[in-house]
Amino acid sequence: MSHQTGIEANAELKKYFTKCRDGKIRVLKVSIDNEQLTLSKYQQVKGSWEHDFDKYVPPLVVDDLPCYILYRFDSTNSVGHEWLLLSWSPDSAPVRQKMLYASTKATLKQEFGTAHIKNEMHATSKDEVCLKGYKAHLSGVNAPAPLTDREEALKELQHNEHNPNYGTDSRQSTMGGVAFPITEAAKQGIIDLQHGSYNYLQFKIDIDEEKIHLSKAAVIQTTELPRQVPNDQARYHLFIFKHTHEGDYLDSVVFIYSMPGYSCSIKERMLYSSCIGTFLEIIEKLGVVIAKRLEIDDGKELTEEFLYDEIHPKRNLHRPAFAKPKGPPNRGAKRITKSQTTQ
Repeated sequence: MSHQTGIEANAELKKYFTKCRDGKIRVLKVSIDNEQLTLSKYQQVKGSWEHDFDKYVPPLVVDDLPCYILYRFDSTNSVGHEWLLLSWSPDSAPVRQKMLYASTKATLKQEFGTAHIKNEMHATSKDEVCLKGYKAHLSGVNAPAPLTDREEALKELQHNEHNPNYGTDSRQSTMGGVAFPITEAAKQGIIDLQHGSYNYLQFKIDIDEEKIHLSKAAVIQTTELPRQVPNDQARYHLFIFKHTHEGDYLDSVVFIYSMPGYSCSIKERMLYSSCIGTFLEIIEKLGVVIAKRLEIDDGKELTEEFLYDEIHPKRNLHRPAFAKPKGPPNRGAKRITKSQTTQ
């Protein structure tokens, strides 16, 4: 994830993050104040996490004012208690505030400890900031996507041949390519993109895990897009290109596959190329409408003019006049024949 704003947690908040490890704190609210991440409110554990949720979380959100809420579950992992990161960004909040909070979320996660965050949630209305809303969010994120025709065929083949190696979650080359699953963080990033938290996402394939990970999420200007493309590794990118066309303001989602020549291994080139189809299916099933798909080998290609021309290609309205082909060479001079007079 990228740090776009330079805003960091102040000393008090960093100290309180450490205190949260003792298991006594249930929830804390973090705000951006004077260009610093600051502690606004907190509550200690009273009952179970489900019992405390509606008691503590809804009162923390304020109309027109974004914030972050860190809420502790009762479960633990290898590093300690697991937490929910809830990003409150109401539609009525000023655009600048929403972009500021979206761009700083990566910093908050790093300061708090990404390994402690089990789930993330983006909320824009108060009816989402409750236990019922959170469970509805989980249902939407974790619901299995409907199978494509190819996936149905693979499932049927697995059933008939009893071959455990077939499936969309394992690396198997087929005529349709390779189907690697995406991580929950990648899935959440795509959802956040649609909610306006970000306008740029970058994805990478972990060859060892055989999964597609979210490697960067940010709010950037179009002029910053070329700098996001690695010059030594392949990547997938999603970018919302904001522009006007024939008087209309448009937000066009562009999918970019960057492969920097032959500086990547053959294996990496083949995997990225083969996974595109399945990955695009996942993106579209999550509700993203892709206006244009591009393949590049150098980030410098991604200028504003290039993106505009790709989305709105110029039509040749004036067809060139038909040019009469030249005759065969060395056919000799034209013969002049005299007309015969009638006697």
